[in-house]
Amino acid sequence: MKPVAKFFNTAGPIKPEIHYNVDPLVRINVEEIEQLIHQQKYFVLHAPRQTGKTSCLLALRDYLNARGEFCVVYANIEAGQAYRNDIKTVEIIVTGEIAQRASTVLGNRSPLELLKQVREEAVIGGLVANYLKALSNALDKPFILFIDEIDALVGDSLISVLRQIRSGYDQRPFNFPQSIVLCGVRDVRDYRIVTSGQDIITGGSAFNIKATSLRLGNFSREEIHDLYMQHTAATGQEFDEDCFPVIWTATEGQPWLVNALGYEVTMEMKENRDRSIRIIPEMMYRAQERIIYRRDTHIDILIDKLREERVRRVIEPMLADLEDIDESKIADDDIQYVVDMGLIVRDKPIRIANAIYKEIIPRELTWTKQQTLPQQAAWYINPDNSINMEKLLLDFQQFFRQNADSWIERFDYKESGPQLLLQAFLQRVVNGGGYIDREYGLGRGRTDLLITKPLTDGYGGPKQRIVLELKIKRGDLEKTIAKGLEQTAAYMDKCGDVCEGHFILFNRDKGAKWEDKIWHCKEQYGNYNIEIWGM
Repeated sequence: MKPVAKFFNTAGPIKPEIHYNVDPLVRINVEEIEQLIHQQKYFVLHAPRQTGKTSCLLALRDYLNARGEFCVVYANIEAGQAYRNDIKTVEIIVTGEIAQRASTVLGNRSPLELLKQVREEAVIGGLVANYLKALSNALDKPFILFIDEIDALVGDSLISVLRQIRSGYDQRPFNFPQSIVLCGVRDVRDYRIVTSGQDIITGGSAFNIKATSLRLGNFSREEIHDLYMQHTAATGQEFDEDCFPVIWTATEGQPWLVNALGYEVTMEMKENRDRSIRIIPEMMYRAQERIIYRRDTHIDILIDKLREERVRRVIEPMLADLEDIDESKIADDDIQYVVDMGLIVRDKPIRIANAIYKEIIPRELTWTKQQTLPQQAAWYINPDNSINMEKLLLDFQQFFRQNADSWIERFDYKESGPQLLLQAFLQRVVNGGGYIDREYGLGRGRTDLLITKPLTDGYGGPKQRIVLELKIKRGDLEKTIAKGLEQTAAYMDKCGDVCEGHFILFNRDKGAKWEDKIWHCKEQYGNYNIEIWGM
């Protein structure tokens, strides 16, 4: 059989024989985990979706089993999610998965035969505990169990499984697993479990035997570089070193995004299947845009989460450029929930996790509105293929005057409606061959946009770069303009090689007349000419 050429993995656990990969055992602290197992601890491994948790558990299982000291079984119980409060069915699924996986590890059917015996005697709410006890007794080595996707279970069934595990804790290591690792998106302490009777049980109370929680992190800059160099070593295709800052900014090491960019630029972009072509930064930008536009499953999951109220309570203040909102004014449970899904990171202040997510959020929140906006580019494109931003913003002023009140009312994120509406309007820039870098975050008091428009069709040609500073008027107009000019100039200075700068000020004061809101002027600030737009 012809060997399979390796590629970047974007679906499921890695297979080192066909995937470029970062060694899973390097990504976790094996020494710490072994110590916890020897101490007979029950603990948690958690991380956002598609960060490599399953790959790490499978590699750890194989590593420990190869040493011969334990019998380590991995079980994925996600299939139980569909049965919610049906404890009996979920117990059958959970124990069946454990038995199947144990049979594979042992190379015989004894765990399956044992399960048949236990099922004949077990009562509802006791099958999991009884089977774990029976299997622990039957094995000639201490039993270690990795339970993946534990937080896929919900309601009564999740409470039942957690409490059954807890019930046998005092019988370890001979009559119950010596160690159990629960793996999921969130730490078990953050579970808020709604029972069929509408009572709320916290994971901490249902599973109070947890010794510690380990969190799987993202790839480091060095790991990203090594991963991409595996492709170069295998195919001879080179990456310009300037690609790696682009990849880092776009992903900040989120493993699925890192692999998705690699796969897109080396496989999906057909011209780059010619391995003599050197990958350059412009190609990475194009790959990023294609991934966002295609809305792969990973991105669709995040989009769906934006509709949840507790996510909105965290994200909306970041989009709305409120200066007087800080982390302490948002419920910590809500923040932690959004952190656990990988959408934000807890810097000072909290911020969106990476540039791709920054791009996804405003774009998806305005997706419906984008479809109703005219997309013809010709009228605002100059003969040299550059954007006539003055023409574009004059048109937006008129559009905003006619549509703002009715359109913003339809947004789920109303507080950030003006900024979102402008970004929806500007999306035609991306659709016309440019791209937008966005900067926003809790307490920044503004939204910064950097529009980059290639002026030629080929890679590496000249580009037009335009800074837009978006701000909502709060308080004195002159002070707001002065602050906005300062911030616009600072962002222009930060971006470097900028063609022009625009400061857009939204006046949402109730009772203010449109004649007073809509205006346009130009100001000199330091070395920069900045156009100011009242909306």
